[in-house]
Amino acid sequence: MPRTPSSENAHENTHENSSGIVPGNDLPSPAHAAGDLLPLLFVAVWSTGFIGAKFGLPDAEPLTFLSWRYAAVIVLMLPVVLLLRAPWPRSWAACGHIAVTGLLVHGVYLGGVFTAIGHGLPAGITALVVGLQPLVTALGARAFLGERIDRIQWLGLALGFLGVGLVVAQKIAAVPGHALLTMLLPAVIALIGITAGTLYQKKFCPSFDLRTGSIIQFVPSLLATGALAMATETMQVHWSGQFAFALAWLVLVLSLGAVSLLNLLIRRGSAVNVASLFYLTPPTTALIAWALFGETLTGLAMAGMALVAVGVWLARRAR
Repeated sequence: MPRTPSSENAHENTHENSSGIVPGNDLPSPAHAAGDLLPLLFVAVWSTGFIGAKFGLPDAEPLTFLSWRYAAVIVLMLPVVLLLRAPWPRSWAACGHIAVTGLLVHGVYLGGVFTAIGHGLPAGITALVVGLQPLVTALGARAFLGERIDRIQWLGLALGFLGVGLVVAQKIAAVPGHALLTMLLPAVIALIGITAGTLYQKKFCPSFDLRTGSIIQFVPSLLATGALAMATETMQVHWSGQFAFALAWLVLVLSLGAVSLLNLLIRRGSAVNVASLFYLTPPTTALIAWALFGETLTGLAMAGMALVAVGVWLARRAR
């Protein structure tokens, strides 16, 4: 039915425009304000992943732990998708693109991170290696997506990485030099996975239903990770209360909560803006570890946190 002028006016007066400002009111809408909080919420939630790994890895090998995590997500989400009749992608090609992003972001990235930590690489060094992601993503975004990155953003990315280095400097010094290279390989693989996954998703499937998308992403991750776990690990799990808590936290808070936020951020912002947020993960993780486990925070680490904050602000200033 064609819309009359009066109905069009009513529609315009009851909905927000693309800037998030309600017509006739110069204050940001609640939806726009909530959107501005998404990056901070994502950083806070994503940073707890290292804490979950710290609790769970003593009771299960890395890939076995992740296999249980992916299986639990699928078991939880499938009934939700069926009950709510959530829409599936319209083509097999779209499903394939979503599956590739899942395999890169979950299978490769998380597999590398958990394997590195499980083999003894301190979480701080793992975070530093993965902290290269914003810089690598910026290079890839320019070549792969055609995103323009100005000098101020490059400066912000450089300052952010320097700040991450200061935050984890004390932990880096504690690692034996002869073991460092062997431990670093899984972390480097994780860096490649999260960078490639972010760029691939931004280019080929920036928008999809988060409910069905989670299943499409985690199924190939489970198949690949489970196969590697069966080939290289004992698959044994010590079902302690600590492990059950870690598994539940990583499934509900990280895999369902933080990953959904990441998908929303990739949908709304540039690849560089999203990647720059990962600079905030090591400082936030350090603060959580200080609060929960009494780990020390040096003056150098606190200076690094301030530098990270400035760097991220500069890198995200062009929105």
